[in-house]
Amino acid sequence: MFASERLALAQAYADSLATDGVVRGLIGPREVPRLWERHLLNCGVLAEAVPQGASVCDVGAGAGLPGVVLAIARPDLAVTLVEPLLRRTTYLEVVVAELGLDGVEVVRGRADAVHGRRTFDVVTSRAVAPLPRLLEWSMPLVAPTGALVAMKGSSVADEVAAAAPDLRRWGCADPEVLTLGAGVVDPPTTALRVAWADPSRVSWPLAPRGAVAGTRRAGRTTSRRQRKQGA
Repeated sequence: MFASERLALAQAYADSLATDGVVRGLIGPREVPRLWERHLLNCGVLAEAVPQGASVCDVGAGAGLPGVVLAIARPDLAVTLVEPLLRRTTYLEVVVAELGLDGVEVVRGRADAVHGRRTFDVVTSRAVAPLPRLLEWSMPLVAPTGALVAMKGSSVADEVAAAAPDLRRWGCADPEVLTLGAGVVDPPTTALRVAWADPSRVSWPLAPRGAVAGTRRAGRTTSRRQRKQGA
């Protein structure tokens, strides 16, 4: 998962989470003994679902899981960590600087603050929100040929079924449940991949199908609503 020349960075990040991360309240003390298996390795296998040289946005990055782990495992990636809380972004900035992760950018703000300004090949997250809300926050950041790749739990199939109307409104293709890291982590990591059904129809202002659109005023109204609901 981590190339030999990157393993020291992964260990330094684990040490940071176990010390400064605990002091700052980003990681619970009980998580320290299982940082590798439950957090670093669990997040690291997500790299299997990320194309070479992709731009990645980690929504609600928290302590950097999975964004920082992806940046360590895959130096070919350009990673943007989006996090609204100051104490978390302060920690992320320190970690990124200390580890020398030149391909990582930290953005303090909610996800909707980036809507309409940038898009990414992959938008990821870990335990951020139920799928309907995650679509609201993440899909406006997904490039036409990109995808949302969110880490999910064992109930992902039920979550997808319940969010079927939301997936249709956003114009998403049928979601794909991914099982990552078989033979590497136990249990394997479950992720949900959601792409656009018709990339040619993706443009900004981006609103769910059926929402009011078609004028500049309608677009601004949609953006304000998304800002209220964003990460």
